Amino acid sequence: MEPGYCEGEACGREGCAGVIGEHKVMNCSCHINPPCGACTAPRGYCEACGWEESEEPAPEPQPLSQKEKDFWKAQAEEWERLRNAPLDNTKVSWRYAPHTNASMIKEGVYPVSMSREEVEREVTGTFGGRFERFGNGHFKYIAYTD
Repeated sequence: MEPGYCEGEACGREGCAGVIGEHKVMNCSCHINPPCGACTAPRGYCEACGWEESEEPAPEPQPLSQKEKDFWKAQAEEWERLRNAPLDNTKVSWRYAPHTNASMIKEGVYPVSMSREEVEREVTGTFGGRFERFGNGHFKYIAYTD
């Protein structure tokens, strides 16, 4: 018999005939940032044998298959290729880098014939942003994303 883990299932650990229950959630903070740790923490227990889900060791991570390794290697190579691709000054072209948890840096080039407003329309973040540097076909823009 497979051991139970969900509320209402038979325990089944070492022949136990008890029923799995769940401890009540204490100190839930889902109203701030759901799902909270209190709600996602292991709460299962068996009153009959004293089993506590929170005391079980975490499962061993499964190693990646060769197919998964190849996929992530290809992703890393593509990201590296894009990061090092030359910028095209015949259009607004940029690379981005993290800045803060609510912004990113967009640094790049633009055709010198474009105005500051035209370039900003291309690079503005979800919540706006500001130029840190602009001129001679190069710019650095802080885009507000959150």
